[in-house]
Amino acid sequence: MIPKHDGWSRRWRAPAAVSAGALPALAFPAPALWWFAYVALVPWMLLLRSAPGGRRAALEGWLGGAGFILAVHHWLLPSLHVFLVPVAALLGVLWIPWALLVRELLGGRPSAGRAACALVLVPAGWLLSELVRSWQGLGGPWGLLGASQWQVPPALRLASVGGVWLVSLLLVAVNCALVLLVAVPGARVPAVAGLAGCALLTGAVWVGAVRPAESGGLRVAVVQPGPVPDSPDSAERRFAAGERLTRPLAGQRVDLVVWGESSVGEDLSARPDLARRLAALSAEVGAPLLVNVDARSADRPGIYKSAVLVGPGGPTGDRYDKMRLVPFGEYVPARALLGWATSVGRAAGEDRMQGDAPVVMDLPGQREGGPAVRLGPLVCFESAFPDMSRRLTRDGASLLIAQSATSTFQESWAPAQHASLAALRAAENGRPMVHATLTGVSVVNGPSGERIGSALPTSARTAEVYEVPLARGSTLYVRFGDWPVTAALAALAFYCGAAGARSLRRPSPPVPEPSSPPARTARG
Repeated sequence: MIPKHDGWSRRWRAPAAVSAGALPALAFPAPALWWFAYVALVPWMLLLRSAPGGRRAALEGWLGGAGFILAVHHWLLPSLHVFLVPVAALLGVLWIPWALLVRELLGGRPSAGRAACALVLVPAGWLLSELVRSWQGLGGPWGLLGASQWQVPPALRLASVGGVWLVSLLLVAVNCALVLLVAVPGARVPAVAGLAGCALLTGAVWVGAVRPAESGGLRVAVVQPGPVPDSPDSAERRFAAGERLTRPLAGQRVDLVVWGESSVGEDLSARPDLARRLAALSAEVGAPLLVNVDARSADRPGIYKSAVLVGPGGPTGDRYDKMRLVPFGEYVPARALLGWATSVGRAAGEDRMQGDAPVVMDLPGQREGGPAVRLGPLVCFESAFPDMSRRLTRDGASLLIAQSATSTFQESWAPAQHASLAALRAAENGRPMVHATLTGVSVVNGPSGERIGSALPTSARTAEVYEVPLARGSTLYVRFGDWPVTAALAALAFYCGAAGARSLRRPSPPVPEPSSPPARTARG
């Protein structure tokens, strides 16, 4: 007979799973409780290990994953409205394998060996979910757990060795060790060993990891015009605001001026008057301008978002077309099926076009005797993809630049979350990064991920000059790439292979012989 309280237990477990999955969002900006990431998964994992069966653990993994997506991306509600709920439900499925691992390895009274395996495999399972959802078609790598440590110097040093992936692995391992300490008294030795191992790894990386060697500097101006109300002439007014804020930079010995995403609303080849205005502005300031054109192309079909370098003689010819577009914001996946999303939110009415390849630009007009500087431009949420900035660094970029605009989400957590990614990308690659936006938050980070100068908040309408230190050399992450992902996948493959081999070796239960029919006796 099932006790009466079981019904109540099942009813509270579902909302508890959603709430527990949402907790890690507090570690990201704007709350920015970075320390909370080291304990945020504990309630969810405690719930999963106590699930009465695998099916229940899968359900609670799915619900918790949906809760995490909703919490980290809640600022998308103005654009997606109710469509965010099915998106979260879809992505929540990615946490089911992790939930099953938690129950299998941490449930009941695990032995010391099983607990030690959990400290490796549970973080690997989490990384698997992060890896799959990092695909552009599923929204990209926004809200990776390791990204919550953007302001923690030891974590940034870890990122220079293994990228944001290594930081995520360490955070989940710490949470797993804490679950063992809290819930499994017999596993305290491997739990303490796991915590000590995480501390030793961080210390060894802090002491021994290759640090970027400074090599000169650059004076970079970031122009942030602030919000411009939507109207038929909003693009022209945004352009004029950028001009107005850039002119006072004349005489300040600026090497580069960076405008934000969509700062130019017309194709410069179709509007030579705008190209002449930008060229005159560059000559007046004494530095090239990196602007961002968001317009229908004059010489090919479709709308492109493009980083364009303009000097005193006009556009230099260096142009980068955005390659990874924001789902629903810049294109609608499977528009024939999901095009209705445009009627319930601010989804793209027309798909933007994708660029073909990354571009590294030579900075013209550099000071005599100074180091050669090459620019690696990214547009908007491309700064969330570790592989893109790594590719630019390997191609010779000295300075990474992300041009962004988050005016649609001005009063939400989105601007601060987006700006925080610059610290991770700078630390991973050992290259400074400029995150320039139209409406804030604009930031500059040095080659180790450290903040340079002050951030420009969403309330600022200004042009700020930053002394940006350049660096040479290569980080381990640039050299070896996403090796933590490879190691995690190898560990999971080995575990699955071993589990499969054990099941094959396990003898099958004997099949009972069919009983003979009862004898019939004659009566006479």
